[in-house]
Amino acid sequence: MQIKILPDPTSVASASAALVAERVLQSVAERGRFTIALSGGSTPWAMLAEIAKEDLPWDKVHVFQVDERVAPTGDKDRNLTHMYASLLDSTPIPPGQIYPMPVEDADLDEGCRRYAVTLSRIVGNPTVIDLIHLGLGPDGHTASLIPEDKSLDVTDMDVASAGPYQERMRMTLTYPIINRAREIMWLLTGSGKTEMLNRMKAGDKSIPAGRVSQENAIVFADQAAAG
Repeated sequence: MQIKILPDPTSVASASAALVAERVLQSVAERGRFTIALSGGSTPWAMLAEIAKEDLPWDKVHVFQVDERVAPTGDKDRNLTHMYASLLDSTPIPPGQIYPMPVEDADLDEGCRRYAVTLSRIVGNPTVIDLIHLGLGPDGHTASLIPEDKSLDVTDMDVASAGPYQERMRMTLTYPIINRAREIMWLLTGSGKTEMLNRMKAGDKSIPAGRVSQENAIVFADQAAAG
């Protein structure tokens, strides 16, 4: 795991955006496209706004979600709402290359199966996403892999339901697909992340983040998060 410590959240957003832009160009040159799965959070949304300013081959970019809350379209709790506001509305990514998690399905588990099929159809089988962006919660959760949730033990599916957590059911990518990614990028800001970052670095598997592969991982942390 590579850790880059930066002065503040703005620096984290800028540096991570530069990395994503670099990976877009690299992946398009090598494989003809770039696939990314995005989590939520204020610093990630600032990162997306920075990426949107870049002159990139947007027609070769495919955007997936790492996790999503069960809420109506346009709800402020939806990660997708903020993804559109910060990136998707201001770039010419073809709408058919944006893949929202189907959290409005009446049968959430069936929605998980459909999303896994979509991932496999677009990315291939086994599904290897170029870059997966993750955050880290104060309880050590990442994606919507929550302490003691049943989704932590899913090994035979790439997408699972989770929750309720903070009053919302959720859909999330699981460890198998996260750990197959070509690269995992963590964005961490604020002093509330320090303890869990240290435990994650130590490979503490008692927290969900500690079970994510560190082999191809890069962490962008501000000084407060790094402690």
